Amino acid sequence: MITYKVEEMSCNHCVSRIEKALTEAGIKHKVSLENKTVAIEDEQNNGEKAVEILDDLGFSAIAE
Repeated sequence: MITYKVEEMSCNHCVSRIEKALTEAGIKHKVSLENKTVAIEDEQNNGEKAVEILDDLGFSAIAE
């Protein structure tokens, strides 16, 4: 798993947008609003793809 800090994630709406986009891309993930993190299973280099998706949604992802 690769974990990214997503400071701009501030509400459940943000979580829903992120989860929807990652699910549609077929990326297994865990989103934590409390910790402001998105954990990605990187079986097929999904980390890079996930960062692009988060960027498209307007979020900055910083690897922890």
